[in-house]
Amino acid sequence: MDIEEARTLYQQLYNQLQPKCPIPKNKQRGDKAGPAYLTGIVNMLIEANAGSLPVDYNPLKLATVSSGASLQHTFSRRFDGCFPNTINPIALWEIKEYYYTTTFGSRVADGIFETLLDGFELEEARSASQQHIQHLLIIDSRFTWWACGRSYLCRLIDMLHMGFVDEILFGREVVQSLPRIVLEWVASYNSR
Repeated sequence: MDIEEARTLYQQLYNQLQPKCPIPKNKQRGDKAGPAYLTGIVNMLIEANAGSLPVDYNPLKLATVSSGASLQHTFSRRFDGCFPNTINPIALWEIKEYYYTTTFGSRVADGIFETLLDGFELEEARSASQQHIQHLLIIDSRFTWWACGRSYLCRLIDMLHMGFVDEILFGREVVQSLPRIVLEWVASYNSR
């Protein structure tokens, strides 16, 4: 999506779902300041499909994997969200929305590197604990990815094939795919 499409979809879902979940602000100033549209869309869809189960929409601590009283792994970065929380999560996700980007710069390259690092760490954690934690990457901005960053899209697909991310959702694809994914989390949570 571009910024106008994201704004429209955000407003439609906001009106339809009447969310209680947090909707963070973007980091822009002046007339560009406002909701982080993709993050808001993701949060609303997760809330609508997770029911009353806990969701950490903004983890302010590092995710950890443990077995009994034994700590298996602590991740080196905070994720954008965890289900149900940061201790032995079922799923972790990252959101990269670059609607106001005018060039393809180091910020996007850093985002790719962070996702790769997270994937390596998740693989390590899976090996140590024998627990599979789903790793989602959710990205958007037609200009950033299709006009400027096609070579980085190839890196994302490489990460997907190497198993460093379980799924990549592009823009409005979250509307159809995220409810299915969240219902899988709920089933996993209920079978614990």
